[in-house]
Amino acid sequence: MRLGVIDVGSNTVHLLVVDAHPGAQPLPASKHKIDLRLSEHVTDDGRIADEGRDRLAQFVEECTRVAEDQGVEDVRAFVTSAIREAPNGEEVLAHVRERTGVPLDVLSGEDEARLTFLAARRWFGWSAGTLLVADIGGGSLELAQGIDEDPDVAVSLPLGAGRVTRDLLDGDPPSTDTVREARRRVRAAIAAELRPLAKAGAPDRAVGTSKTMRSLARICGAAPSGEGMYASRELPLDALSARLPEIARMTAAQRADLPGVSVSRARQLLAGAIVAEATMDLLGLDRLEICPWALREGIILRHLDRMS
Repeated sequence: MRLGVIDVGSNTVHLLVVDAHPGAQPLPASKHKIDLRLSEHVTDDGRIADEGRDRLAQFVEECTRVAEDQGVEDVRAFVTSAIREAPNGEEVLAHVRERTGVPLDVLSGEDEARLTFLAARRWFGWSAGTLLVADIGGGSLELAQGIDEDPDVAVSLPLGAGRVTRDLLDGDPPSTDTVREARRRVRAAIAAELRPLAKAGAPDRAVGTSKTMRSLARICGAAPSGEGMYASRELPLDALSARLPEIARMTAAQRADLPGVSVSRARQLLAGAIVAEATMDLLGLDRLEICPWALREGIILRHLDRMS
């Protein structure tokens, strides 16, 4: 049967359609993406504004129509930090369900970290040994480490690229002092949560997932998307640190001209670079291997496991 997964993130709404067979790899039959940028529809008190709520409902409706056209029998929809942490999150979920008939499951930060870890484990296999996985989303940073399919440590921090941009990086481009303060606060937040990861020991393989990580790897010399998902890609810390001051001086329009950077995510690139560099530096990682599978694939893999 065909399974449709609707992923409501801080930046986009994705629909991934897969042919769901137990034991099979979750290779997509089709994809559909809509730029939403929920983080731009958040009021000063953290609430999702009515415009953002209504656009979300409209986009979920659109995804369900596309899924029906693709012959999808089962649709699973989930939301992450963008709605999970909003004071009116439950009201937004109720509005979307009433208008579309689609219930949106709320994943906790730990759920995100564990499911993303599962996807990376299946991609790299058991021979990868102890994995450390870092995922920078729009609203949060997830870190997970372990030897099995379920990580021994799973941590979620409110350091997504969209959130850090909105809260800490005002200006286009932001001032030198603003960037320095953002870097200080990001590093302090990560350092405060390092103990569980430090106790887990050094990983055999360190992995980065998400569009932000792929964009950063691309501007640091990784293979373009045209070479396919199986091309080996990595994000070296020294290359990222060398590019970061240049990125900080650029406007969003200038960043959008960089290879692998979309217009919709250009403004968040600096925040992503600050978070990625801090994560790698504080964890003692000289590079991250880029995994093309992330949270959506983790959810599909878990669903296939349950089917079998």
